[in-house]
Amino acid sequence: MNLRILSTSPLVGKHLASLGEAFPEISIAPYRSVAWTLGLQHAEALIVLLSEPITADDINRAPRLKVIGTYSVGTNHLPLELCKTRGIRVVNTAGVLTDATADLALALLLAVTRRIAEGEALVRSGNWKGWAPDQVLGIGLAGKTCGILGSGPIGRAFARRVWALGMKPVFWDREGKHHPVDFGAGIARRLPLDELLAASSVLSLHCPLTEDTRGLLDRGHLALLPSGAIIINTARGGILDESAMIDMLRARVLGGVGLDVYEGEPKFNADWLAVPNAVLLPHLGSATVETRNAMAKMLCDGVAAALREPPC
Repeated sequence: MNLRILSTSPLVGKHLASLGEAFPEISIAPYRSVAWTLGLQHAEALIVLLSEPITADDINRAPRLKVIGTYSVGTNHLPLELCKTRGIRVVNTAGVLTDATADLALALLLAVTRRIAEGEALVRSGNWKGWAPDQVLGIGLAGKTCGILGSGPIGRAFARRVWALGMKPVFWDREGKHHPVDFGAGIARRLPLDELLAASSVLSLHCPLTEDTRGLLDRGHLALLPSGAIIINTARGGILDESAMIDMLRARVLGGVGLDVYEGEPKFNADWLAVPNAVLLPHLGSATVETRNAMAKMLCDGVAAALREPPC
């Protein structure tokens, strides 16, 4: 068998097909299917999605593997240390989904604070009787502080967006160096985590899921937020204590939550469906035609480069 590339699914655009033409043979087989499992022993390149974790056993079944490409920025679903030991290159899609994800985070923030879903549901219900002074009142953002966890490209892009709304962005001082952040439209301070939480009317997550950030915002940390604070997460599930957030929403301690990611997704805590003022999206951060095309091109170009590398 001459299989070179094993992908769990098609990608947006024609880039995967072009890759297969340049490096025959290519097989598209669903993750964990019999065909996929059998294909591991022959594949030189493996292409997976963020929701498809690769284990050490998978790597050990793939003696010819040269590269793993993931259709995502995150790589926490891959055994990076083992890949490094084996000399397997890892290709991700960092850099091309910055604006799309920052836009979605802003959309979630506005949907939560202006109660967009509730307003639309009222109109669709047929029960709307017209304008009323106290109808579906939301929360204004101008002049308030927005705490941002993560000062990478997405965090800075989100800062520009909330700054344009009149908010004051501040960043987590993760390393304790007090270096300010130039986010392109201004300079923002870094604050220690506890101080940032206490000051943030809005808290938005843009940091990776690592051993340092897993479980970072536990019940005790979330309790530091001001009453009525809004939480937005377009980063990764597992950083926040979701059960604590649900309890705080039910107690009206939090003003609202907007989520695009969940711990253990696509499974998620069913209690989210019944809590007040929670806007829930199905991991749409990079979901624009332009972005998914750019991700596919970056991924396939990286896989091609790795396959062209001479053996060590």
